[in-house]
Amino acid sequence: MLSESEAAVAKTVLIHGPISRATLATRLGLSPASLTRLTRPFVDRGILIELDDVAEGVGRPSRPLEISSDLGSFVGVKITGEHVYAVLTDVRARLIGEHVVALDSHEPADVLDAVKTAVERVSGSTPPPVGIGVSLGGITDGTTVEWASFLEWTDVPFGAILEEATGLPVRVENDLVALTEAERWFGAGRGLDGFAVITIGAGVGYGLVAGGTVVRTPDSGIGLGGHIPLDPHGPICQEGHRGCSQAMLTSGSIAAQAAMALGRPVTYDEVLDLAQGGDRAASAIIHSSAQALGRLIALAANLTLYSDVVLAGEGMRLFDVSEHTVRAAVIESRDPRSSEVRLHIDDSGFTGWARGAAAVAIQDAFVRLD
Repeated sequence: MLSESEAAVAKTVLIHGPISRATLATRLGLSPASLTRLTRPFVDRGILIELDDVAEGVGRPSRPLEISSDLGSFVGVKITGEHVYAVLTDVRARLIGEHVVALDSHEPADVLDAVKTAVERVSGSTPPPVGIGVSLGGITDGTTVEWASFLEWTDVPFGAILEEATGLPVRVENDLVALTEAERWFGAGRGLDGFAVITIGAGVGYGLVAGGTVVRTPDSGIGLGGHIPLDPHGPICQEGHRGCSQAMLTSGSIAAQAAMALGRPVTYDEVLDLAQGGDRAASAIIHSSAQALGRLIALAANLTLYSDVVLAGEGMRLFDVSEHTVRAAVIESRDPRSSEVRLHIDDSGFTGWARGAAAVAIQDAFVRLD
């Protein structure tokens, strides 16, 4: 097991590398001698590599440090009610491959079979991955799914079962927490002290990084971002809340509103297509949803005092179709003296969710280094 200082060195090079020794020492508050003592074992073992000399002002040239690209691959798995989405990544969560398996049942044994199949197919003939990350909507403790409403699971030791079936280390994490970790380590949040993450799709999710750390509480997996009031005249969600974020922004609610207005069943993407084509009913629904999204973004920035917001999730086409309306609603909901909200768009959909799971597997691998 790494010491706290060793783990900090490895993590900082992974996130910010290539990085000069001087910058690394400054970030971590270490003396040059201490940094050399901490990095030498990593270099000797091939975990860190030294790049060509780079001049850094006065004095001897420095050899920047970078994480080795030969540290193996990682599998990330996102479980929904209908599918298992799997990705294979390198140590920086860069995509190598992906595979999707349909779920025919929510029984733990059947989900296990689907996940095993997805892991085997996405890994292919490559050497076995270093570890597996699994993400889903619900409450987990790293290995046990304590509660997942869409799977109707309570206290299912899915991580232990999958570890036994694959022989690989497994971490099970709430999907929003995993996605937020991926943005912090490998995405738009690299180098930021704090930012919010908002996801739209089958649900509405909210994550937060403060002081460089993902905020985790016992409420993190409940989905509290789904019922924030956004429109007093909006539709009613299944919990009876009028105009909440779930009612205004989820793909199912948007499709249901359009179906009622049009008198026929439609999908989420069809509603967006109709709105782009000028259909009045669809356009009105999408306009209201876009305004609600802008209000939610502004609310996140207003309450956290952070100006960076990452937008992600499989429903991101709403933003693509109505970006101007969303941005206008953000401005209208902010004090004119406040900082401009910087939106970071992740439109990778389910691939992004699965990549978040891979990111927590990578984090676990670095914790296990010795």
